[in-house]
Amino acid sequence: MPSQHTLTQKDRLIDHLTHHGLARAHELSRRGVSAATIARSMATGEIVRVGRGLYQLADAELDIHATLAEVSKLAPNGIICLVSALAFHDLTDQIPRRTWVAIDTSDWAPKISYPPIRTVRFCERYFSAAVETHKICGVDVPIYSPAKSIADAFRHPKLVDRSVAIESLRSVLADRIVTPAKLFEVARKFGAAKIIKPYLGALTANGSTSS
Repeated sequence: MPSQHTLTQKDRLIDHLTHHGLARAHELSRRGVSAATIARSMATGEIVRVGRGLYQLADAELDIHATLAEVSKLAPNGIICLVSALAFHDLTDQIPRRTWVAIDTSDWAPKISYPPIRTVRFCERYFSAAVETHKICGVDVPIYSPAKSIADAFRHPKLVDRSVAIESLRSVLADRIVTPAKLFEVARKFGAAKIIKPYLGALTANGSTSS
């Protein structure tokens, strides 16, 4: 394979997208790929624009969670949360029309025209903990853990319908992703213990799970 110094701009473009899945225009520019090269590659159908200034190979394997990768690229300081996180962890059948993104109280809200997003501000205590990193379309996407996502859902009844929170709680217990004891510990840490306790007790007592 030619060295990086002998690669054409198009080679660099294809190589970068092959290894990273998605890339923003400024990332490609740092690799020495001009806007003209991007435009020509789009015209020939080799790459496609999947968002504002966001590109991937035309024949890239479709990931049902690709939108999360797009949003993560466009809002690098955000963390996928609430219903979007619950859906990613396969804890709810709900498909949110917008991608839910948590940001720190001190951060500027990202301005993204597409894909549509909904931001929610978390204080530091709730923002930076229990974050997992998942590789989606070659992108490292930060997403709250299943237990943290459920605690957040119960803590925000105006943002997440209680039926969705209960459905997710039932799923995480039935699939034995988290034990009841661990789930309650996480709920207590993130301010949802009093709210989640009766539901957790009812599901456990009804034999929906075991500790």
